[in-house]
Amino acid sequence: MPAADFANVDGLHADVGAHAMLDLPDIKQGPLYIDGAWRAAGSRALFDIENPADETVFASVPMAEPGDVEAAVHAARRAFDTGPWPLLPVAERARFLRAIADGIDAHASTLARLYTSQVGALPWLADATSQGAAATFRYYAGLAESFPFLERHTPTAGGNVGFLAREPVGVVAAIIPWNAPLMLISQKLAPALLAGCTVILKSSPEAPLEAVVFAQIVAQAGLPPGVVNVIMAGREVSELLVRNKGVDKVSFTGSSLAGRQVASICGSRMARSTLELGGKSAAVVFDDVALESVVQALVPPMCMLAMQYCAALSRIIVTRRRHDALVEAFAAGLAALRVGHPADPATQMGPLSLRRQYDKVQDYVAIGVGEGATLAAGGRRADGFETGFYYQPTLFANVDNRSTIAREEIFGPVLCIIPADSEAEAVALANDSDFGLNSAVFSADPEKAFAAARALRAGTVGVNGFRSDFGIAFGGFKQSGIGREGGREGLLPYLESKTIIMDEAPIFARANPPN
Repeated sequence: MPAADFANVDGLHADVGAHAMLDLPDIKQGPLYIDGAWRAAGSRALFDIENPADETVFASVPMAEPGDVEAAVHAARRAFDTGPWPLLPVAERARFLRAIADGIDAHASTLARLYTSQVGALPWLADATSQGAAATFRYYAGLAESFPFLERHTPTAGGNVGFLAREPVGVVAAIIPWNAPLMLISQKLAPALLAGCTVILKSSPEAPLEAVVFAQIVAQAGLPPGVVNVIMAGREVSELLVRNKGVDKVSFTGSSLAGRQVASICGSRMARSTLELGGKSAAVVFDDVALESVVQALVPPMCMLAMQYCAALSRIIVTRRRHDALVEAFAAGLAALRVGHPADPATQMGPLSLRRQYDKVQDYVAIGVGEGATLAAGGRRADGFETGFYYQPTLFANVDNRSTIAREEIFGPVLCIIPADSEAEAVALANDSDFGLNSAVFSADPEKAFAAARALRAGTVGVNGFRSDFGIAFGGFKQSGIGREGGREGLLPYLESKTIIMDEAPIFARANPPN
């Protein structure tokens, strides 16, 4: 499409140029979606979005001001307190979720291309993310048929009939980071909307355009005004959203540092919160497994978004006698990887998403070398690129589990191989972390692997591979967060339980008793 077509969108400027694939059809009045209408942000200052593949600024978006936050909360509050949404039969809300899923499918190509242009995701990941988001909305729509929103019980302390009603928690602030916008939109909004909540979606300014398209999808699906509101803002304005007494629950994905601040604010006013935070996840390699299988299992996940995701297995713990052999196998595997432009079909790992992430990875590599770890592979800009945030997949060997690179989340393609004196110590070292999000155990013995999985203090344990499953549950122990997202467990945080005790059941319960 011509650059002028995109640049003329009121409140949203983009110099498309070579990025002609970017298209936000039918958006006419600015990037904030509040109370069922498009509106320009209160600020006219623009935030530039760089394409990480070539460092060009391809879009500029205005950010919400305090007045925009207040308007979004007011709209969501009114839609919950006086609107029809929380009172609709759950089957009716499920119908809207299916309409949103259909809209994601209809806009899948645009959403995938935006993901690539904003954060450098390879096309296969971008396509899979769009498909997964639609599937998530359909999953929760289907859950409406089986989830017990109302249960009948026999009272234990007076009365003849009791009910446990699960009701929406209220107004939700869903705050998402830049690395996986559409996936996190679906994991937060699908269960919140099914529960009957109204939502303010706050996107990151570095990657806001999928949220803009999602607002368009919501508008086309016909949700009542105020049920979903979409804004983009920086940290200071986002904190106003967390502090706003009109918000009943905050669902936050981001760093552990920011998560602690969110938890403190929510605790001060007794707001509910779900926090999906950072990780420094470990893979424990037992002596009975072939090292080649470990490399084959863990190199591909390293390529996914250049390890800029919280569940990355960045610590590999192996017994000392096999350490050097595993280092050699990993170094060979990383050397064979093709780092390149996302548009190149031969590319296996794309660029880091942001300039600050590129600088952060460089700083951590220098720290690792300075603290005495062995730089076994990578550690610098990828060959052949003068622009773009391309970095070599990097491997450190002989890493002390107490060192900075073993303790802190790097959020980039850096692996640490840590030697242990025994398999038991390997599990202990895996647990010796402030985080507990993801983990893995590699063993040929299912009994030993399961025992180790139970011993690991992490929200997910994959056996013989990098594995996570939002269809079951996802979340962390310790500094990695509070609560779970995905599956049935992901619906519960958006509900409040209410006990009702009666002398006589109402007519509907006599004719059709709830499960």
